[in-house]
Amino acid sequence: MTTNKRKLLSKTNVCETVKKRLQLQTDVGDRDHQGRDQDPTCSQYFPSKADTGIRLRFDFFNQPCVDLAKALLGKVLVRRHSDGTELRGRVVETEAYLGGDDEASHSAGGKRTERNTAMFMKPGTIYVYSIYGIYLCMNISSQGEGAAVLLRSLEPLEGHDAMRRLRASKRKEGAKTVKDKELCNGPSKLCQALDIQRCFDRRDLASDADVWLEMDTEWATSRERDVVSASRIGIDSHGEWATKPLRFYLRGHRCVSVVDKAAESMQ
Repeated sequence: MTTNKRKLLSKTNVCETVKKRLQLQTDVGDRDHQGRDQDPTCSQYFPSKADTGIRLRFDFFNQPCVDLAKALLGKVLVRRHSDGTELRGRVVETEAYLGGDDEASHSAGGKRTERNTAMFMKPGTIYVYSIYGIYLCMNISSQGEGAAVLLRSLEPLEGHDAMRRLRASKRKEGAKTVKDKELCNGPSKLCQALDIQRCFDRRDLASDADVWLEMDTEWATSRERDVVSASRIGIDSHGEWATKPLRFYLRGHRCVSVVDKAAESMQ
């Protein structure tokens, strides 16, 4: 075989190899694309599966109210805006509202209204209500007729500057700059800081595109967290229910809204 024929044959083999590789890449790409289309969680509206956080689904929310209130501690609330930016905060304080006999609950006595409908919907439903016609509070429904958990305080994790701007937009001009630990240390503060809106009411937290909860696997396994049980805030007029230990927070965390030294000393 002449030298020219060898060169020609070599070039032909290389071309065939390149074609096969390109076709293989195309086939794999098509399969990946089809897989993303078939998986409803693989889109721009959901966190990447490569993220450290694992999105919480219905099975997590489907538990008794007190259990959910405790289980939510340490989880990460994520708020995604239309431009793709995300704000994140770790739950450090919650309150359980049991419905039924719980006189402090909006659904006490099984009373169902247009306002509290979300409390009677499936576990994981967002319940947003306003107080004084100005401030919002975010709750999550659980097992139990009319039961829900109030998110009371968060530790800001991502988007501090954006949170500060959102808080400032709701405050008087000339007010002092909000410290990091005070960005989300209250139910209405966290709604302002993460731009939780009234229209989020009755949405499914397990599948919503704008707001969801994640399990922070690294934080969850780092060490056992010390949870304090104390009375709820701002319900003094509700008899014996005012003192029941249905508020839960992480001991020693700087972002807790109200520390109960008496309760801590007994636990």
